[in-house]
Amino acid sequence: MSNPDLVQYIVEQASKAGEVSAKKMFGDYCLYCDGKPVGLICDNYLYLKPLIQLEPLLHDCDRQMQPPYEGAKPHYVITDVDDRDYVSLLVKTVIELLPAKRK
Repeated sequence: MSNPDLVQYIVEQASKAGEVSAKKMFGDYCLYCDGKPVGLICDNYLYLKPLIQLEPLLHDCDRQMQPPYEGAKPHYVITDVDDRDYVSLLVKTVIELLPAKRK
């Protein structure tokens, strides 16, 4: 289970990407930007969708992938959440690559 203060910190760090929020789901959190799910915050780690286009933007320490919970597909584990510009860039890139919301 993630610390709610850390979740709020990650939301603030990603705020340059757009309207960022986190919603509690299954004991941890789903991270949204502009209404689109971009990743998860599980066990105090930020996991972003495994989009190959993120690879060139990732710091070396964030290139590892692992599932955020048992049975999930591997996601990028973003450990450098203290760099606001970096986190915002990654989140913005994810939302730009995701398909538009269905009506």
